[in-house]
Amino acid sequence: MTRARLSVAIIAWNEEERLRPCLESVQWADEILVVDAESTDKTVPLAREFTERIWTRPWPGFAAQKNFALDQATGDWVLSLDADERVTPALRERILRVLEQDSPTMGYSLPRQNIFWGAWVRHGGLYPDYQLRLFRRRAGRFVANAVHESVQVGGPVERLREPLLHHSYRSLEDFAERSNRYSTLAAQDWLTRGRPARVADLIFRPLGRFVSMYIMRLGFLDGWRGFVLAVLYADYVFLRMAKAWEARRRRSDTS
Repeated sequence: MTRARLSVAIIAWNEEERLRPCLESVQWADEILVVDAESTDKTVPLAREFTERIWTRPWPGFAAQKNFALDQATGDWVLSLDADERVTPALRERILRVLEQDSPTMGYSLPRQNIFWGAWVRHGGLYPDYQLRLFRRRAGRFVANAVHESVQVGGPVERLREPLLHHSYRSLEDFAERSNRYSTLAAQDWLTRGRPARVADLIFRPLGRFVSMYIMRLGFLDGWRGFVLAVLYADYVFLRMAKAWEARRRRSDTS
């Protein structure tokens, strides 16, 4: 039976520790593309073990980098991955069935299993964590947001049940570094949208995030992982609000 062709597009920067499992999980695809953001480690030589379709270019932002990868793809469908993600055998088989179908669906959202310290985090709002990653090449485009990019697809979108593995944080230090970087972007977006940044927000919004993750969304069922993650995400919310509050104060002092 003939089927549509699949391109797997991956962006990477200094990912030699995590890229190999990602590439191994998609060796069955018709085409693998890797767009590297001028890595200083062995990311590019590692990628060459799996594909010759590699580009190295300065980092322009998540959406722009992923759209560049999309522009290089030649498949009928595109599966967009980050270097810390893995396609499970069950998801591979499901995607292959999708490629054999002739349906009006333009894209599919995939449930991500977030892995933290070697275990799947099932609660706290971190599962199923649906992400639109599989779509017809000519129907989808990445749109820039302040913190995370997203795909917009012109047409019907469905959900798959088979999971995508996400090995996001290497360590607490890795989480802290990303939290600091992303909270700065989120604070800027918060103010750009004209939203308030009050002292009370520094107290109640982080507390609300902790209560939501750990209690309301049953994060306590993930044991100590659930507790640590609820604290870390609450700290991220505190950093976002504190940075927005600080920036607003500076604007007031100079006006």
